[in-house]
Amino acid sequence: MFSMHFYRIYETSREIDLTRLERGLPGERSASRSGFSRLAPKSIHIDNTPLSIPLGSLEVQNGSIIRSFQVQARIFDIGAISVCFSSEESVSETGNLKQTALAFAGQHGLDEAFTGQLRRLQELFQGSADFSTVDPSFYEDYTIYRIDDPTLITDPVPLLMGEDIDFSLQIREQVLGNRLSYSEDDFVILTWDTALICDPDDPGDLRDLIEFANVQLLELRYYDLLLNRQMEIMYDDIEKAGQRSTFTRLRRFRRILSALMGFIADVTEVTEKVDNLIKITEDIYYARVYQTTLRVLRVDQWREGVARKLQVVQQNYSMLSNEVNVQHSNVLEWIIILLIALEFAFALWDALT
Repeated sequence: MFSMHFYRIYETSREIDLTRLERGLPGERSASRSGFSRLAPKSIHIDNTPLSIPLGSLEVQNGSIIRSFQVQARIFDIGAISVCFSSEESVSETGNLKQTALAFAGQHGLDEAFTGQLRRLQELFQGSADFSTVDPSFYEDYTIYRIDDPTLITDPVPLLMGEDIDFSLQIREQVLGNRLSYSEDDFVILTWDTALICDPDDPGDLRDLIEFANVQLLELRYYDLLLNRQMEIMYDDIEKAGQRSTFTRLRRFRRILSALMGFIADVTEVTEKVDNLIKITEDIYYARVYQTTLRVLRVDQWREGVARKLQVVQQNYSMLSNEVNVQHSNVLEWIIILLIALEFAFALWDALT
């Protein structure tokens, strides 16, 4: 048995009330909050299980190949929407398997299909959620291949790299370096944008773990971009405010401080939710697969980048706050000096008259 699973994960730019969303589904549309089937409940912690919605089937033609896919959407409360195209078939010859997989390498030919499914979701939840802010061009994509017999693929490197060429030894070592096994009959090989899972049974747990890791990556990419934009706005606002008179400058600085305070609070809250999206506590193998996926996707680098930029915003907030306090103190000092001068003038007036 051979199956392909193509994921694209989109960002809605806002948190989602999954309970309200589930209640707003049409009566004929089913949804579920199913969790992991292999993992014991005490081995995994998810604050809010994502909402899974089957979207039926569709056919995609890519060159001479026509493929039927089952479509499923999964919505996460932190603001991510994952759309997955799945196709499964019995394969007896390795050549057929490789030919089918390479035809869709890099999710070639699926752009229009994914955009169409995203529009379907927008129409489906019209009235109960606003997905109009979703940018179809900003997404994280990942492809997972699954086989139930290791003999189906003698060389997994072309499958994972998406091209059938004579790869160098260095590339082979790099691709196969992230191979994990639980028993002699199964394995997982992870790369930047593809994975190969060999497992006689397929409950989908490993695919779900990889999907969660990609959701975290997308969210960190989004907030990294958001911080870049906010920093540009912040510097422009500070520069413009600095060209104003003292009283006008103070008023503008206070507005900037208020906006930055709200932005810092929002980003800190959401990034903490992203970091705590899923936690695996006791299952060693699943924990290794999940942590390896995060490492291969370089999630830590994105997390550090977000933390560093957030720190820069916080430092500017502190500096701006100190500037406002200094300016406020200067104004108070001048008021006090003026009052003393007035008091002295009135006293001198009384003495002279």
